[in-house]
Amino acid sequence: MQLTTQSIWHTFKRFRTLQTHKISALPIVILMPHSACNCRCVMCDIWKDNRNLKQLTEADVTGLLVALRKFGTKQVLMSGGEALLNANFFRLCEILKAEKIKVSLLSTGLSIKKHALNILKWVDDLIVSIDGDEALHDAIRNVPGAFNKLREGVEHIKSIQPQYRITARTVIHRLNFRNWPNIIEAARQMGIDQVSFLPADVSSHAFNRQTAWAEPKQQEILPGEGELVEFQQVVADVLSRLVYFENCFIAESRDKINDIYRYYAAFYRHNAFPFKKCNAPWVSAVIEADGEVRPCFFHERIGNISDNKLDEILNSERAINFRKTLDMANDPVCVKCVCSLNLSPLARLD
Repeated sequence: MQLTTQSIWHTFKRFRTLQTHKISALPIVILMPHSACNCRCVMCDIWKDNRNLKQLTEADVTGLLVALRKFGTKQVLMSGGEALLNANFFRLCEILKAEKIKVSLLSTGLSIKKHALNILKWVDDLIVSIDGDEALHDAIRNVPGAFNKLREGVEHIKSIQPQYRITARTVIHRLNFRNWPNIIEAARQMGIDQVSFLPADVSSHAFNRQTAWAEPKQQEILPGEGELVEFQQVVADVLSRLVYFENCFIAESRDKINDIYRYYAAFYRHNAFPFKKCNAPWVSAVIEADGEVRPCFFHERIGNISDNKLDEILNSERAINFRKTLDMANDPVCVKCVCSLNLSPLARLD
């Protein structure tokens, strides 16, 4: 596709952001429209704060538009909690779509059948969570029938619009690593277009953890040292099934799948934590349901949109200094990070 003057200018500003640490372009924004969740996952604490409801309003999102236009934002990921719990969720999408911003939804999948027509109208693509075959998925989510609701929702949307893109994301951990091939098969059978895998975060304050998990809680999710050999065998089994990697059905490369084993092995000093090349704080921002702004999911808050405008927060002295001094190879949060975003200034999102 031929580059327009506008896209060339946006690409230039993305290069300048990486060089100067001052945000000139912000391709991706992650919004959390609702603080609560309709699952009770064992590897996440978001649901434990469901009573203290917080949510983004139409006024909040409208107030972001000046900054989103200024920074040429191309994509908004609606995350959570469960974004669909916000009664005005599709109105928020409508506001963004009017700005020609692509909207992606990360969902537990429990209510996507109910909202199928609006999802097809206002959301460009859907990312659902899958944790195992039916019995294991329901156990990890702590919601009876969760797997069937997910499957019915995916199949219903595909029956209306077969080409609509639905991908799945799976957190691999102690409770489900043995089920890994079954997870892939379950995703294929329900019509998922692509699956993605990452290890569980057991060490940060993310996902509503007021304090980082102590060792007893970590050990529920972290594979034991004695399980590492079996874990490596399961990884080898997944890698040996060539059909899984045809047409990129598994999103990750083989090396990144191996990195999930290496990530867990690093807790027992069998190897270093895998290095992740990431520029998330330079190309994205996270805005939580209470308006708090983070440079990524895992680092500390840098402001609140109820106090200052988004562009002021992102280019405050504190935020610029954070990006300028961030040493990802040694920063303890980055070293143990379970995911990364490395977006080239040349990457196109529209």
